[in-house]
Amino acid sequence: MASDMASSISADLLPASAAGDEVSRSVILRVSGLTVRFGGIVALNDVSFDVGKGEIFGIIGPNGAGKTTLFNCLSRLAPIGADAIEFDGVKIGRLSPSRMVGLGIGRTFQNLALFRSLSVIENIMLGAHSRTKSGVFSNVFRLPVARREEERVGDEAWELAKLVGLDSVGHVSAGDLPFGFQKRIELARALAARPKLLLLDEPAAGLIHDEVEALGDLVVDLRARLGLTVLIVEHHMGFIMKLCERIVVLNFGRNIAEGTPSAIQKNQDVLQAYLGTAQRAHC
Repeated sequence: MASDMASSISADLLPASAAGDEVSRSVILRVSGLTVRFGGIVALNDVSFDVGKGEIFGIIGPNGAGKTTLFNCLSRLAPIGADAIEFDGVKIGRLSPSRMVGLGIGRTFQNLALFRSLSVIENIMLGAHSRTKSGVFSNVFRLPVARREEERVGDEAWELAKLVGLDSVGHVSAGDLPFGFQKRIELARALAARPKLLLLDEPAAGLIHDEVEALGDLVVDLRARLGLTVLIVEHHMGFIMKLCERIVVLNFGRNIAEGTPSAIQKNQDVLQAYLGTAQRAHC
């Protein structure tokens, strides 16, 4: 199903990192000794890991482990040290949050933030705002440059809608669609910024079994077609164990394990601190 959805994606939607048929496994994201404090609370304590270019990488841990704080650091919504995070060769500690999208980091959120009265296509188009060049004057007076840019962004939005299986409801208001469809709108909106690294914050939350299965297929397909690196925070163990190539486990702000899904499932520290021995057979 996912391959059918993506069959019409145009070459100009590919980020620069997607050139060629094979995806490089060089490091695109390096987190080194990341520590975050909020007053007397240590949310992250000396967290370190690398993510390879083109990898689907998972982050798991119990509530309060620091997963969302980590994502907020990658989005520059939380304070970090100058050298704690390096993305695609750039240390992001001194950059503003507004620079992250232009640098190539896109994100979805746990809580959907759609404009419910706008159509699917209009919501997706908003994700391309960071790439538009026409100024306020051109847009207010509907100058030809602004109209041409709006047409281009609209065409790309339709391609992305087809890629995620929403082209048949492109003109429908986002608020009139089921929750699973709304999740895909947010995903397409994040893709409209042409990210190199896509951060998915609990993408399977609230989805039924068939929707979770389809989402996993779609993420794999998007990685291949758009040359993405994908970093996922998720509580749905079946989803993340099946989808991710490597996983980091956080507990009380520290990474207590890192490895393949099969290694994580057998790790005694993980079983005790997060999964629990009773969960072992279900991972």
